[in-house]
Amino acid sequence: MTGASPPCAWPLPSIIAALIALTLLRLAIAAAVPLAPDEAYYWVWSHALAPGYPDHPPMIALWIRLGTSIAGDGPLGIRLLGPISVALASVLLANATDALLPGNRSGVRAAVLLNATLLFGVGAIIMTPDAPLLVFWTACLWAIARLQQSGDARWWLAIGLFAGLALASKYTAALLWLGIVLWVLITPSLRHWLRHPMPWLGTIVAVAIFAPVVFWNAGHDWTSFGRQGGRLGDWHPGNAVRFMTELIAGQFGLLTPLAFAFCVGGIVLAARNAWRSRDPAWTLLAVLTIPGAILFLQHALGDRVQGNWPAIIYPAAAIAATQLRTDVWRRLWSPAIALGFAITLLAYVQALFAVLPLPLRLDPIALILSGWDRLAAQVDAIRQETGAQYIAADQYGVAAELAYALKAPVVGLEPRWAMFDLPRAPIAGQVGVLVQTGGDLDRTLWSSVTELAVAKRGIQTFGIYRVTTSASPVDARLLVRN
Repeated sequence: MTGASPPCAWPLPSIIAALIALTLLRLAIAAAVPLAPDEAYYWVWSHALAPGYPDHPPMIALWIRLGTSIAGDGPLGIRLLGPISVALASVLLANATDALLPGNRSGVRAAVLLNATLLFGVGAIIMTPDAPLLVFWTACLWAIARLQQSGDARWWLAIGLFAGLALASKYTAALLWLGIVLWVLITPSLRHWLRHPMPWLGTIVAVAIFAPVVFWNAGHDWTSFGRQGGRLGDWHPGNAVRFMTELIAGQFGLLTPLAFAFCVGGIVLAARNAWRSRDPAWTLLAVLTIPGAILFLQHALGDRVQGNWPAIIYPAAAIAATQLRTDVWRRLWSPAIALGFAITLLAYVQALFAVLPLPLRLDPIALILSGWDRLAAQVDAIRQETGAQYIAADQYGVAAELAYALKAPVVGLEPRWAMFDLPRAPIAGQVGVLVQTGGDLDRTLWSSVTELAVAKRGIQTFGIYRVTTSASPVDARLLVRN
């Protein structure tokens, strides 16, 4: 059967009310769930705004700074823009769908499918660089759809704006830039844009937005470019089967099984229609999904692909999935949505109340989020007992969690902290408490080391040491909690 996709049966006011309710639920969850180490790390970034950082471009720091200026320095402020951005991206995705594939009112279906995935449900409440990346990626997709619908060349300026903001969020947005170039080059009806000034002006806008990131890297030994680009050079083919299995199983779980099937089916449909017709809309959906899918599959042949990396594929895949019209796909639609939201709701409940009696090793939420307050309280009690003047940790996520939880002075000793515009901590010759995650102590930093205790957070064990910093200069930075 190849009839038109069934339109969403809900009236517009009900759709808006449902989106608002979902966003409010996500904001409530975001306010209640403890911070993950990476979130605490990005929170430190927000206190040292810069055009770049050792790990990522600066957008995540700007978002957290804006959120905390509105809602305070708690989890809600740090995560404020996450649920709001997903709601905005949902509206833009729905509008882009209807502009690209007019006539069957599929936009709401695309937005519902994306929101029903665990990947986006959890991603909405955990503040990572993927949050701004996905909203700007989707906004760029929306601007391209408006360009295709209207033919108004001024949309190229919006495309350049959002493409630049996406790349200033996370470097995987380079796939968005690649997709736009491929879209114009391989679609015969679009090649006239190569002779028009507006796409080039849009490119200038995008480059201007991203240029500060380049300049920051040039002044810091190309640190974040090297750190992220170096992952492409990792190659362990002996583990290819394991890495590939992890990638596919991870996406199967993070999207939820039936939503994963819809997205894969949508990508296949986009590829087939683009190949057969060179239609601009289908070609756009193909170039925004297939290159990324190929890249991540190729990377999995030699190294691990983190579960959140392929998230950029799914906005376009969700649009294409709305056009799967056979009876089988029609029957699976409602179960896919119901299953996705049910799994996501269960994840929310588990994060709040730990209702499932899972062994700690099998509870990924608890492994990441739980126990940081208890660890911080134990470390601070030891600091007060020993009269130590500062707290340090050998791992950046642990140091950031301690800095967020405590008003005591927490310092960063890793080389990465020297790249931040944070106050220097004059700790030479001073007594401190060191939280050691693992490995050997760097004895060059300390003139004396005494083991005091062993602390646990879930299955993770930390050594707690009383240390005296060596008299030689140490470029330590104070992880300020204002």
